Amino acid sequence: MIVERGHVINARFPHASGTRGKKRPVVVIQSDVYNKRLRHAVVAQITTNLDGKDDPACFLIEAAKPEGRAAGIAQDSLFSGYLVSLMSEDRLQDVIGKLSDESMRKADQCLKVALGLG
Repeated sequence: MIVERGHVINARFPHASGTRGKKRPVVVIQSDVYNKRLRHAVVAQITTNLDGKDDPACFLIEAAKPEGRAAGIAQDSLFSGYLVSLMSEDRLQDVIGKLSDESMRKADQCLKVALGLG
């Protein structure tokens, strides 16, 4: 599977008990240079839990707005800069959308806050 920075992809997260787990949307945040070379991708989760909407490491993606439709999400969700994972290619299932350049700039700011980079 070819992934690009900004792709929104359904990913299979294993359950802590070792069972199959469930699908969750993630955003590829890794540079395309590494997306082409590696069989893993660094991703950030998109969650429908809106409790963190005021957290500077998150931003809201509204499903009914053009950005939400382009991302392929079904309900209002948060990009979470502190829910970051390294996922193998076999856990990344299907591209459902893509974040705009503007949303990726917001994602970069969220990641800077979450990682203490600025």
